[in-house]
Amino acid sequence: MALEREEIYSGVLLSGVLTKYDYLEQGEKAFIKRLFEGTTEQRIYLDYCIDRFSKTPVRKMKPLIRSLIRMSAYQILFMDSVPDAAAVNEAVKICRKRSFGSLSGFVNAVLRNLSREKAQIPLPDKKKDPAFFLSVRYSVPLWMAEYFLKLYGPEGAESLLAALLEVHPVSVRLRSDASPERIQRFLEDAAAAGVRMTQSPIYDHIYLAEHLEGVASLPGYEEGLFTVQDASSALSVTAAGIRPGDLVVDACAAPGGKSLLACELTGPDGHVISRDRSDDKCEKILENAARLGFRQLEAQVFDATESDPALKGKADVLILDVPCSGLGILGKKRDIKYRITPESMEEVALLQERIVDASWEMVRPGGILLYSTCTIGPRENETQVRRILEKYPFEAVTEGRQFLPGTDPCDGFFYQVLRRKG
Repeated sequence: MALEREEIYSGVLLSGVLTKYDYLEQGEKAFIKRLFEGTTEQRIYLDYCIDRFSKTPVRKMKPLIRSLIRMSAYQILFMDSVPDAAAVNEAVKICRKRSFGSLSGFVNAVLRNLSREKAQIPLPDKKKDPAFFLSVRYSVPLWMAEYFLKLYGPEGAESLLAALLEVHPVSVRLRSDASPERIQRFLEDAAAAGVRMTQSPIYDHIYLAEHLEGVASLPGYEEGLFTVQDASSALSVTAAGIRPGDLVVDACAAPGGKSLLACELTGPDGHVISRDRSDDKCEKILENAARLGFRQLEAQVFDATESDPALKGKADVLILDVPCSGLGILGKKRDIKYRITPESMEEVALLQERIVDASWEMVRPGGILLYSTCTIGPRENETQVRRILEKYPFEAVTEGRQFLPGTDPCDGFFYQVLRRKG
C-alpha cells in the first residue's frame, strides 16, 4: 500500500521494513522479501488473472483489498511452499482484522475461484495481439511491450522480457590485484557460508552470488576485497583506458562502482573526483573507498547540470554515467516499469543533454569521455552520442556497445568511449 501511495522506491521501502522487523527469523524476512518483490514484479499479470474472477476490477478496489488480493494471488500462482487454502484463509483473517469484514466474503470468493481455475487461465493471443501478450505474460505496461517490439521484434522482445524476470544474483567484483590464491580462498569461504558463486563469462574478476543474505556478510568484505558492480559497468570503465596517475572525474557517480574501479586503475598517484547531488550517496561512496583503502578518491556534492570552470580542460577521463530510464535493470528494480512513461523518458533524455553540455569541457584535449547508461534504446544512447560528436570536438574511440538481458550475461547497459580532439 505504501508503494502505491508514496513516491518511494521499492528497495528503500523494503529495506526500512526489514530493518524495523530485524528481530524476525531469517526465513520470515525472506518470505516478506519474496512476497513483496514478487507481487510488485508480477503486478500486471496478477491484475489480469484477478480481473477474470472479480466483478470489481482491481483498479477500482479499495487500496487494502487490492493489495491483499494481489499478495494472496501471488502466493497461489507463484509460491508452491504456501498451500492455496492457507493463502486464502490468511487473506480473510487480515480482511476482518483491518475492519473490512463486510468484504471478506468477496475476497474469499475471488481467491478460491482463482485457486480452482489457475491452471486454465488463458493468456492473450500471441499472434493476434503480440504487445498485449507480452504485457500480460511478462508483466510490463502495454506501451513498454510495444516499445521493445518496435526495437527488437517479437522474438527479441520476448527474450529480453523473459530475462528481466529471471532471478538476478548479486554481482561481486573482486579487486584486480587479488591473487589467484586469495580468490580461491574467498570462493571456498563463500561456499562454506552457503553462498553459490559463479564466475562471470565476460569479466574474470566478477562473480555472481546466489543465496546471499547480505553483501556485508561475505568473507572479505571488511578487508576491502570486493565491491558490488555489474560486468557491463566494469567493462565500460576498463574500455576508457584509465592509466596510472590519471585525473578521473565521475560526474554522476552514485552508487560509486565506476569510481572505485577507476581508483584501482589510476593507482595511488592518481586522483578520482566522485560526484553526486546527494550528501548521503557521497558519504556511502566515501565509506566504500575507505573500506577498499583508496585515499585518492575525493567525493564532492555537485550538480552535474552545472559547469565547473575550475576543472575546465583538466580531466584525463570524464565518466558520464548519466541518469536514465533504467530499462536495462528492470529485473533488479522491480517498480521502475510502473514509474516510467514515454514522456518521462523524453524528459530524462533532455536532462542527459544538459549534463553533457555542462560537463564536456572538463575533458582535456586528447582526453577521454566515457558515456554510459543502464538503459535500452537509441534516444538515451546512440542518439546522445551522435549529438556529442556533431556538437562538440570529440571522435569515437570505440563503437557503441549495447548489452541486452537475454543476449548478454549481464544487465542491460550501453557505453561508448570518445576522445576530445586537439
